[in-house]
Amino acid sequence: MAQIPKPATSQTVEAIYSYWQNSQNEPRRGYLGGSVIGRECERQLWYVFRWAESAGQFEGRILRLFDRGHREEATFVRELRGIGCEVYDIDPSTGQQFRFKAVYGHAGGGMDGVLKGVPEAPKSWHAAEFKTHGSKSFASLIKDGVLKSKPEHYGQVQLYMRWAKLDRALYLAVNKDTDELYSERIHYDETEASRLEQKAERVIFAPEPLPRISEDPAFYKCKFCPASRTCHTSALPAVSCRTCLHATPEKDGDGRWSCAKWRDEAGQPSTIPIEHQRTGCDSHLYIPALPARWGDVVDASEQDGWVEYRAPDGFVFRNGPWGETSYTSSELSQATPELLRNAEFAALRVRYAGRIAAPMEEAA
Repeated sequence: MAQIPKPATSQTVEAIYSYWQNSQNEPRRGYLGGSVIGRECERQLWYVFRWAESAGQFEGRILRLFDRGHREEATFVRELRGIGCEVYDIDPSTGQQFRFKAVYGHAGGGMDGVLKGVPEAPKSWHAAEFKTHGSKSFASLIKDGVLKSKPEHYGQVQLYMRWAKLDRALYLAVNKDTDELYSERIHYDETEASRLEQKAERVIFAPEPLPRISEDPAFYKCKFCPASRTCHTSALPAVSCRTCLHATPEKDGDGRWSCAKWRDEAGQPSTIPIEHQRTGCDSHLYIPALPARWGDVVDASEQDGWVEYRAPDGFVFRNGPWGETSYTSSELSQATPELLRNAEFAALRVRYAGRIAAPMEEAA
């Protein structure tokens, strides 16, 4: 019997990856997560909180990999209960995952669980944090421990212990390639947890991007950063309230944001619902530090809603309502400084009252 020819790519595999790609509909977090606050670069954290990364969606294979990490959590819980631990992976008071809010509701996270009966310290309650690793990462974890090999994870468990009012944590990890396990008990460090929370507050309330860890885009930590394009090139992030100069994170509510452009009945800046923050409005104006590579601010009109920039070569343009040399934020998000200087493009745009838009996706 003749063998079925083996194609260069598997339609079945590609279909599965597409399934994951199409299921990617989880909205951006409204808070700065405890899982990322331990990252070294505060500028990257600012971009994360302001939804200013420009890396786009994850491919299907990576999304499936993320889901595998979530699936391992149930296995860890079953195994810990199997060795006699008392494990709570659901908060009895809510019936959902243990969740925390901090820094006026602008920071927070979800803890994997709480447990007691760990063989090394059976009487102590521990915060539980479960992780999956590839072989290289796992080897580093065994060699150096969580603090040195995974400082981001170390910071995460410190914050969760702080917010859960616990003084012990169990970090349990698996090598995805061999199923080898690693566990480490981590003591609460008040100084470190407080430092991280203060760092989160500094990032959240900074009105513009904080200093980057390197000015060199080829630096390895910058090269693979999801915010690298926004940080090191002239590319602008997508339009949302969080990249708009009118919007401000407030300290008087549960993660509340206010808008200075739109006022409530009392004449105060109005509260922006989270769903409206994601798309912004037609009055969006970029925080001036974001188009800083395009030019310096030379003028502005609050009444007419525009900010004027001048590049080092003398080129002048506005971010505001559509005009001959004025571009909405939606247009600028799809443009480049070079495109704005193109005389032929500029003439066609004015002649046909055109707008710069994202390329249309090709039909399947």
